[in-house]
Amino acid sequence: MITITVERKNQRITGITAQGHALYDEPGSDIVCAAVSALMINAANSLEQLTDDDLVIEEDQEGGGHLMIALEGEISGNADILMRSLLLGLESISQNYTDSFLTITEREQD
Repeated sequence: MITITVERKNQRITGITAQGHALYDEPGSDIVCAAVSALMINAANSLEQLTDDDLVIEEDQEGGGHLMIALEGEISGNADILMRSLLLGLESISQNYTDSFLTITEREQD
């Protein structure tokens, strides 16, 4: 199962982490993993190229199954929209493929 953790501070999304594998199908044919990966990577690339926000990206290059996108400092309006768009896409996948393949939890930061 893929676990998505959304970090918020003052109602803004400061980070989204995807951890695990959906196991919807065998590796290389798993459309749930592919969809989550595409959304996460596109969001990271968009944040990097279209905003001046301080961005931290962490990934497991060897085993896969882990990608974290975090914003540090002041979050611009564009970064806020991109992060909300990412969450919207992930929620759509979760609704279409049930909680047995993808779960989303949210945490408020202090």
